[in-house]
Amino acid sequence: MIDTPTSPVTSGLPLFFVITVTAIKQGYEDWLRHISDNEVNGAPVYVVRSGGLVTTRSKNIRVGDIVRVAKNEIFPADLVLLSSDRLDGSCHVTTASLDGETNLKTHVAVPETAVLQTVANLDTLIAVVECQQPEADLYRFMGRMTITQQMEEIVRPLGPESLLLRGARLKNTKEIFGVAVYTGMETKMALNYKSKSQKRSAVEKSMNTFLIIYLIILISEAIISTILKYTWQAEEKWDEPWYNQKTEHQRNSSKILKFISDFLAFLVLYNFIIPISLYVTVELQKFLGSFFIGWDLDLYHEESDEKAQVNTSDLNEELGQVEYVFTDKTGTLTENEMQFRECSINGTKYQEINGRLVSEGPTPDSSDGNLSYLTSLAHLNNLSHLATSSSFRTSPENGTELIKEHDLFFKAVSLCHTVQISSVQTDSIGDGPWQSSFAPAQLEYYASSPDEKALVEAAARFGIVFVGNSGEIMEVKTLGKLERYKLLHILEFDPDRRRMSVIVQAPSGEKLLFVKGAESSILPECIGGEIEKTRIHVDEFALKGLRTLCMAYRQFTSKEYEEINRRLFEARTALQQREEKLAGVFQFIEKDLILLGATAVEDKLQDKVRETIEALRMAGIKVWVLTGDKHETAVSVSLSCGHFHRTMNILELLNQKSDSECAEKLGQLARRIREDHVIQHGLVVDGTSLSLALREHEKLFMDVCRNCSAVMCCRMAPLQKAKVIRLIKISPEKPITLAIGDGANDVSMIQEAHVGIGIMGKEGRQAARNSDYAIARFKFLSKLLFVHGHFYYIRIATLVQYFFYKNVCFITPQFLYQFYCLFSQQTLYDSVYLTLYNICFTSLPILIYSLLEQHIDPHVLQNKPTLYRDISKNRQLSMKTFLYWTILGFSHAFIFFFGSYFLIGKDTSLLGNGQMFGNWTFGTLVFTVMVITVTAKMALETHFWTWINHLVTWGSILFYFVFSLFYGGILWPFLSSQNMYFVFIQLLSSGSAWFAIILMVVTCLFLDIVKKVFDRQFHPTNIEKAQLTETNSSIKCLDSMCCFSEGETACASVGRMLERVIGRCSPSHVSRSWSASDPFYTNDRSILTLSTMDSSTC
Repeated sequence: MIDTPTSPVTSGLPLFFVITVTAIKQGYEDWLRHISDNEVNGAPVYVVRSGGLVTTRSKNIRVGDIVRVAKNEIFPADLVLLSSDRLDGSCHVTTASLDGETNLKTHVAVPETAVLQTVANLDTLIAVVECQQPEADLYRFMGRMTITQQMEEIVRPLGPESLLLRGARLKNTKEIFGVAVYTGMETKMALNYKSKSQKRSAVEKSMNTFLIIYLIILISEAIISTILKYTWQAEEKWDEPWYNQKTEHQRNSSKILKFISDFLAFLVLYNFIIPISLYVTVELQKFLGSFFIGWDLDLYHEESDEKAQVNTSDLNEELGQVEYVFTDKTGTLTENEMQFRECSINGTKYQEINGRLVSEGPTPDSSDGNLSYLTSLAHLNNLSHLATSSSFRTSPENGTELIKEHDLFFKAVSLCHTVQISSVQTDSIGDGPWQSSFAPAQLEYYASSPDEKALVEAAARFGIVFVGNSGEIMEVKTLGKLERYKLLHILEFDPDRRRMSVIVQAPSGEKLLFVKGAESSILPECIGGEIEKTRIHVDEFALKGLRTLCMAYRQFTSKEYEEINRRLFEARTALQQREEKLAGVFQFIEKDLILLGATAVEDKLQDKVRETIEALRMAGIKVWVLTGDKHETAVSVSLSCGHFHRTMNILELLNQKSDSECAEKLGQLARRIREDHVIQHGLVVDGTSLSLALREHEKLFMDVCRNCSAVMCCRMAPLQKAKVIRLIKISPEKPITLAIGDGANDVSMIQEAHVGIGIMGKEGRQAARNSDYAIARFKFLSKLLFVHGHFYYIRIATLVQYFFYKNVCFITPQFLYQFYCLFSQQTLYDSVYLTLYNICFTSLPILIYSLLEQHIDPHVLQNKPTLYRDISKNRQLSMKTFLYWTILGFSHAFIFFFGSYFLIGKDTSLLGNGQMFGNWTFGTLVFTVMVITVTAKMALETHFWTWINHLVTWGSILFYFVFSLFYGGILWPFLSSQNMYFVFIQLLSSGSAWFAIILMVVTCLFLDIVKKVFDRQFHPTNIEKAQLTETNSSIKCLDSMCCFSEGETACASVGRMLERVIGRCSPSHVSRSWSASDPFYTNDRSILTLSTMDSSTC
């Protein structure tokens, strides 16, 4: 049995405190999850059983149960839609909780079950549903339903449009009935419950390294003490002195076991050098500190009423370490508010001006390119009957044909989409071609894509108005006449084809295919139309930064349509390789197209995007833009937002077909960069070339990227975005990455990056929910990094090093004391002091410092982004800085111990009555000097003083004195040892003790102050230089920084020097001064006061 020098309570209480706090936090979170799970699993649902509706709990639903769901209720399982209150069996749902998309999605039942709208009818249904095994993909579902009616089996295909996902909500539909196919943990929502990879900040990794070093110090001290103990006891007089004779058992015990026992005893004695309470303090600092981001009014967006959100407080300090920013373009750099600007119809460019479509070139009827096409053909007002003519032509020869071409183009726009309408009011819609009194407020469109909504609204402004659909019928009002098109098939959009199509039956009976998609997927399939002219126009649109789509059509004969219908049915009912078969059928259908034209919509840049990107670049952060747009559009937007400069040499890695070609091109780019090393380079790479580069030539590709100031990746798939970030993360430099985006397609890169930031934009909330932080606008990123990130990093870096410093101060005297007590494992401090040192006496000042410290004014940090470079690469927690704090701790500990020893080592009768000081008085003297010194050291590090700082700093010292007087002034009946009775009172009654305390505290801090003065005078950092700005040969100061009178040098006064070191000044001396070159945000506010500031007041 080990004879421990301290009680188990003394050693175990701090550890118990840490574990208890962590357990309470984790238990509270688990309890909240338990309550949430019970709410979901215990929700009442209605199930069809025995010809009636039965109420049960959602967790009791089994596969095959027919479930009734009412309007605005959440689906309790994955259901195949059987029927709704509508005759066509359709319903609308929103999947915002699953994929963040807030648009209404339409789901349809098969015709045979859509008519079964009552419980009694459904109870007679005999059907078998076959479907694939459960998988996590929300957008994939393959199955078929075999319905038995009058002894006949009818097979119907089931796809994603038939599946109602658990977690989605029923909208605009009174009720639906569905059969459960996946329940419990097999639902797609449950399969997507992946725990995100644990993100750890660079500070945490440094903490672990430092802990290992201190663990080595602890073991080394224990080994040294154990060896020296046995070396000392080699002399017989010290091995068994007359006053401490060994027992027979001790003499006969194993020396190896005794050595191990002593080693473990020393470990227990010195274990306080490991700062266990550091983890609790760090957790508190991160949790409480994260509230400042949400409270910052500079990060509040008034228009959307959105404030910044913190989803992960563990990464606050990582905001101050970012080296790469990866950003999406649409909705992140831009507003994601699409506005129709231009179009190309049959080789002629048009642009919208004041709601009128104006030709940029001569039309067949007008040689004046500035005249409105609308005006030149106003006499054709009554030609609406031409819209249904079967004679669709690609080269109009007169005004009538020209009208038909434009009608057909906008008809394709109005029919080829997935737009929903909330209400239909068409009474005031105008009849004239290309101009109408259509008011957007009359028809409210909902679309999954802002592009689709902008195009349908534009077509409505020009007289081709989509007024809604009823079952399979799509209604379009063309030049005042209502037309009904039968929707035969929808060929859904997918990222491989990059297009979507609809097959409709015109009122005249013709079968038409309308196709919409990227020019790279449409133009190669076209055999007619003005292909080359349209290609040129598309490139011109892209150079203006506009988003482009091409429109085409195809007319089917009856025989062709029958073949297409048969192939689609076979592919959609296949259970094996359905996607591959559908892709083949889609390719068969979407060919031999006639090109109608192209559309161009504008996505405006967000406010202050250019300034933010420029500030990031000044801070030493490399910005990469990852987007799915075509490269011309992406480059144009990059130039307009300042990502690329006009003077920058733009390198391109595009359309690479093979590994060898890609390698050769990369080699050429690398040589160009080496030859033109003075010029800044920007790189543009597309998705296909990136795939080749990442497959075989990662190192070469990374070398090229690292030497480029800006990189633009276009035509990117979501997983490619994550792969690029991972490639940068695992590069030899191991830089800290940040990803920012607003859509569901950005989630993979947000989760992959060290820090993920979601924009609360118009593409739903999935990015914001999966991010670590969420902000409303891209411009807020600068304050988040340069101010909050800077402060958080400085605070926690000081916190970590201060904890190690004060624990070295704490335990080193204990180690030195063993040299004077024959390594008998006698403790220097009382057990209560050992327990409360980290918990009470020294914990609050550093905690408050880590929450409130502002070593430099927030405005300076935001307006001087270069200061961000000073804290990059974890500089404040470098080994050099860590060693400085550790050595400082050892030196202070030596002063505490030997200062006290020299005071009372030779003459212990320092009291007037001749009473002697004992070992507990000696230990208490050391402890008192230590508490005052480490608290004063914290005060010396503090630059930003509030009443809270004063309260906890001086209050901690006062609390120590009051507690010691109370603890040592009473005989405690429940304590087995009364070692400290009257010790502290006796110590304070000695004038010599007071003199020693003051002398040792001043000695410790004086050395530190001298070092700071010389460092600031002769080796100032950029941050220290920024604390003072020079104007008109006079030095003035910023808030919370030291001041100098006009014309007075820094060395004129020792007092002024000390003020400069401490970083404080009298408010009466404060005057804010900014140089003319400093950018200044007039709407900026103080991080704490949140009061508005104007540059005129500075």
